Amino acid sequence: MKQVKVFLSVLLLISFVLFARTVTVGTSADFPPFEYIENGQFVGFDMDLMREIAKIAGFELKFVDMSFDSLIPALRAGQIDVAAAAMTITEERKKVVDFSMPYWTADQSIIVKAGSDLTITVLFGKYRIGVQTGTTGDLWCTENLVEKGLLPERNLKRYDTFILALSDLLNGNIDAIVLDSPVANRFAATKPVKVVGIIVTGEQYGIAVRKGNKELLDKINQALKTLIETGKINELIDKYF
Repeated sequence: MKQVKVFLSVLLLISFVLFARTVTVGTSADFPPFEYIENGQFVGFDMDLMREIAKIAGFELKFVDMSFDSLIPALRAGQIDVAAAAMTITEERKKVVDFSMPYWTADQSIIVKAGSDLTITVLFGKYRIGVQTGTTGDLWCTENLVEKGLLPERNLKRYDTFILALSDLLNGNIDAIVLDSPVANRFAATKPVKVVGIIVTGEQYGIAVRKGNKELLDKINQALKTLIETGKINELIDKYF
């Protein structure tokens, strides 16, 4: 009996350690209103969503900022446990990481300077288009413009962050940026830029974990379901959108 009690105590201790462990969340904090840094704190829809998931799932969080195209390599290398960065679920990405159930749907938008006469035709020919490396906008422009001969490769400018791309747009170094619609709308509301076109892609965002990490993925999915059922996710949407 004593051995059984000791065994059960060990199991409970292990369960507590697993339950209370710290989950390292990688993000690219230049993508308002999903993730950005304000007063030294990680804020945004995705950041608050992860905090709510952590409350339900029972783990602590540690946020790490990195370039978007570094997130999946960092996840695969075990440097982070989760990638939460408005990441579109794609078949290519699903080959190397596992995704949660979708929590957001978006398209791509084209933004230009507020005083510009440019339209959606900015995507074709002599104009310079900015994208963030590794994003859906980058992939869409590469596959549908560059590879089809509609845009010279040299005219597609790739950036580590959208903040750098936005700075170049405002300084006249590029003519337009292709990026996710919710973020384009946020920039249009807060910066001297405007949306001139939408590329309907019907993307779905998911939270990524290392391939095969079923335990963590199940916790995240169960928490997401709870947030949807209780209406808490709608409170976050109202807060940021």
